Amino acid sequence: MFVVCGEALMDVYAGAPTSGGLRLDARLGGSPYNVAVGLARLGRPVAFLGGISTDAFGERLMRALVEEGVDTALVRRSAAPTTLSVVSLDAQGVPQYAFHGEGAADRDLPVADLPALPAGATALHFGSYAMAVEPVGTALRTLAARERGRRLVAYDPNVRLNVHPGLARWQAVVEEMAGLAHLVKVSAEDLALLCPGEAPEAVVQRWLARGVRLAVVTQGGAGCRAWTRAVQVAVPAPAVTVVDTVGAGDAFQAALLAWLDEQGLLAPEALEALEAARLKAALRLATQAAGLACARRGADLPRRDELPGAA
Repeated sequence: MFVVCGEALMDVYAGAPTSGGLRLDARLGGSPYNVAVGLARLGRPVAFLGGISTDAFGERLMRALVEEGVDTALVRRSAAPTTLSVVSLDAQGVPQYAFHGEGAADRDLPVADLPALPAGATALHFGSYAMAVEPVGTALRTLAARERGRRLVAYDPNVRLNVHPGLARWQAVVEEMAGLAHLVKVSAEDLALLCPGEAPEAVVQRWLARGVRLAVVTQGGAGCRAWTRAVQVAVPAPAVTVVDTVGAGDAFQAALLAWLDEQGLLAPEALEALEAARLKAALRLATQAAGLACARRGADLPRRDELPGAA
């Protein structure tokens, strides 16, 4: 079973003006939340670990997890409000976010309230701004450190400076997690922000030296690159008509993790031993999943029968 750790929120799209204000379209979201749903849609057993409000938005988030088949036993419910991420899109469909989340439920998880993980949990995925805000950030990083020797740890920084504006804080968190994670997936955009002036290859080699077994850099329409200590591969992105890119990185990560699970490769030593051909196969599936997400509005991640190799 996967345990996906981090935030759950509502992406609120600003629409057309109305006579009394502005039409809004609220969609389920949060990068880790999306990954959890994505894994469930790909047929993998998965639980979500994070704080979710008891307000109307939180109830909708919880209902969707149940409907998608995500285990909610590790969710911490809170009377604090749900984070709202107001989304506007540029001409290319690239989202810009304005977060309203100070004191929200997805931050309300102290170390003392970390739940015990189920015995069947084989891999943990951590991500996004929950790692950089408190008290949840300390709690999740503590969990990653505690479990690193027992379970596979995956990480996607998904930097959001409009949630926590301190770049130094993000850099410290990412470097800490690079010493704890076995698999790191990062966008080229985030990597340039985190490590200005450094070539991606140099950053990746530093992470591999610290214990990362597989590092993946996604490059949007240019595809992706991946490294282990032994191999380096590149895979192009499929051609797609982009509606928006919300959830594309989450779809990529869910598909990558699902493929590794399907192949029996959810172990640090198995990642390190990946041959180039198998790694390319994993990345092709992940880029196909990201492409499908880009062709839909919001974080609407694909199901297994929409991707190559479905049973």
